[in-house]
Amino acid sequence: MIYELRTYRAVPGRLPDVTARLRERILPIWARLGIRQSGFWTTLIGESDAHLIFMLAWDSLAEREVKWQAFLDDPEWHQVRIDTESNGPIIANITNELLVPTDFSALK
Repeated sequence: MIYELRTYRAVPGRLPDVTARLRERILPIWARLGIRQSGFWTTLIGESDAHLIFMLAWDSLAEREVKWQAFLDDPEWHQVRIDTESNGPIIANITNELLVPTDFSALK
């Protein structure tokens, strides 16, 4: 199992738009494409309250490549982006890391 840790830094004041887009519009697309999320978090106490952090679960790098490309190519995703960025971008920066669990991790 491979986990992808993604951090979206929202444009100032736009974190509610980022979370709404993911909750209401992106999750149904991911479900249709078989993309599995492991969880979403925002910062309660920490460096920035403008971050949405989430993890995706993949069986392999090959699965990630195929399914993520299908998402990026999906016409519904393109429309969602147009709709949700009509007043300008909502995400300032994205970082991601691909992680493998240790042999003592609760997530395997």
